[in-house]
Parts: sequence; C-alpha cells; structure tokens
Amino acid sequence: MRRIFWMAVGAGATVWTLNKANQLARSITPGSLADAAARGAVDAGSAVRSFAGEVRAGMLQRELELNRELGLDGSVLAAPGSTGRPVLRGTAAPRRGAVPPAPRKGFEISAATTSTTDITTTDIDPNDRNEDINGVG
Repeated sequence: MRRIFWMAVGAGATVWTLNKANQLARSITPGSLADAAARGAVDAGSAVRSFAGEVRAGMLQRELELNRELGLDGSVLAAPGSTGRPVLRGTAAPRRGAVPPAPRKGFEISAATTSTTDITTTDIDPNDRNEDINGVG
C-alpha cells in the first residue's frame, strides 16, 4: 500500500513538472515574447495617454483659476483708450468719494487713459526680441 501511494505521488509530481516545463517552453518562444512586448507597449501607451489627459485637465483648471483671480474671465472690463485702439491693460484708481475708503476696501477699474505703460495692439513690434534692454545686442 505504501509503495502504491508513493508511486501515485511521484506520477502526480511528474505530470505537474511536465506541465510547468511545457508552459515555460511556450512562454519563451519568439512569438510569445513578441506578444508580451506588444501587450506591455499597449499598456504603457494607455498609461501615458491617461496621464496626459489628467495633466491637460489640471492645466485647464489652473488657467481658469488664474484668469478668475486676475479678472481676465470677463468680470473686469477696461474701456478703450482715447485714440480708439483696444487696450489690453487698464489702470486701477481708488474709488471716488468725499472720504477715502478704508485700506481694506477694494479698487475699481477706471477708464483707461493714454500713458506709456498701456500696451496696445499697434505698439507691439514683431521684430523686437528685447535684446537691447541692457544695451547688449
């Protein structure tokens, strides 16, 4: 009885070992290795695509937050200059009134005036690369 038991255990171990050896032999064939590499590349590509989508969504959200904080979302409007050219940046003036407001009060945007600090669309020189700012260039 003992001998039959150990013979059955040996036969079972042999069958298990042969199955594992066949699986290993099939997994290291060139076709199988190519399939595994292709699956890995597809998985990596989908991970990169997902990461890029998350980065784009984060960039858009942050851009909207910055625009809201800077008043560039249309909540603050600057009037055009006296020459009719569009002004890209207005000037801030304190609120008008007999008594100056407390320091914690906000400011309002007044009508833009002609000054050297306003940037207009005709003041931009496409050939100016700011190389001569410090006399170097």
